[in-house]
Amino acid sequence: MTASAVSLAVLATACGSSDTSDAKPDAQAPAASSSAPAAKGKTAAELASLLLTQADAPKDTLVKAPSEAQVAALAATSDKAECKPIVQAASMAPQGTSTGVARTNVGGTSGKPADPNASEADKLKAGLEMLSGVTGTSVTLTSYDGKGAEEAFAAFKTAGTACAGGYTMTQDGDAVKVNKVTPGDAVTAGDEAVSLVADFSDAETSMAAQVIVVRKGNTLATFSVQNLSGKPALPKDIIEAQAKKLG
Repeated sequence: MTASAVSLAVLATACGSSDTSDAKPDAQAPAASSSAPAAKGKTAAELASLLLTQADAPKDTLVKAPSEAQVAALAATSDKAECKPIVQAASMAPQGTSTGVARTNVGGTSGKPADPNASEADKLKAGLEMLSGVTGTSVTLTSYDGKGAEEAFAAFKTAGTACAGGYTMTQDGDAVKVNKVTPGDAVTAGDEAVSLVADFSDAETSMAAQVIVVRKGNTLATFSVQNLSGKPALPKDIIEAQAKKLG
């Protein structure tokens, strides 16, 4: 599993007034609706302006957006439909039908950058290695119309229970067995938040990924970090920095 977030949607309403003391009711006029218009999700460009930047990030970290090739390489599927939300969140893919998506990666500065003269394959490998380090965290923002964000958040949370016994994910042609899914560290951010830990250790290596989804209004912020030595630490500073950026 490779490493895989929050914006505010604004509802605008308008009202007017007029002197109708002498007016007679119009039997054919439709009744005024008291309900507010459905929330509109943000576009990719709007989300990009709210995404964590180098100036917003914690000290000693490097913020860099993944290329289209890197995002494509992260695409994954699951053998269990109910586990799809976890796979999507961990691979920087939008959950549900989003109106926009924006992505970036936050990694430690100790990593060796790719040679600018390297081949495209080597640059891609270097980019993916950044995501798989202990300090590498992916940040994905997605926005939705109406109740889409709440529904996507609920699906991810439900997957934590439905997929507790594990599942198999396929990425770039390789099948990876996720042994179990357990609750992650407590997160207090946004309107609601949840964290899950997917364990995919094998006989030789202890590996796990912690995936956090935070909902703020009709937008989701997803944070994913992988550790090659067991459960990864919660990227608290990164979550707080992104939440602060979003208000």
